Amino acid sequence: MNESNIKLATFAGGCFWCTEAVFQRIKGVLSVVPGYIGGAVKNPAYREVCTGRTGHAEAIQLRYDSTVISFEELLEVFFATHDPTTLNQQGNDKGTQYRSAVFYNSEFQKNATEKMITSLNKAGTFENSIVTDVTAAPVFYKAEIDHFEYFNRNQDQMYCQMVIAPKLKKIKDNFKEKTTT
Repeated sequence: MNESNIKLATFAGGCFWCTEAVFQRIKGVLSVVPGYIGGAVKNPAYREVCTGRTGHAEAIQLRYDSTVISFEELLEVFFATHDPTTLNQQGNDKGTQYRSAVFYNSEFQKNATEKMITSLNKAGTFENSIVTDVTAAPVFYKAEIDHFEYFNRNQDQMYCQMVIAPKLKKIKDNFKEKTTT
């Protein structure tokens, strides 16, 4: 594998347990790390981020092989697996830490994200306009280890069954050719 084809993408789509589980199942994604981004506190902890006072979003940072999956294809999955039209909320999770955001790592990612948002809004894909933040990626802080592989380790928990499992079914149904399972 050519290292120049390995790219970084950073998405916040509500609870990072959900986004981690989704992107772990996408072909070409090499690693997914849950964490915190976009806040004012250095090295925040989950309990601090959950208060909504640090300014961080729960997010994932993924490494992907751009010869297998493009950034635009990752955006398609991202926008299809969360509600990008609710400000600071995903389902029952409310607060700035659950905001929808793309933290771009290059001008290409910024432009591709803005183009995708314009296209989805113009097509009327969602009932309401997309409110996803598009921001240059600041420092990304890895979450505590007990948040890694959360769904994979806790599939029988109610939250996993009620919130994450339907997202996984959706990607399997709608992105069959892009999924690993």
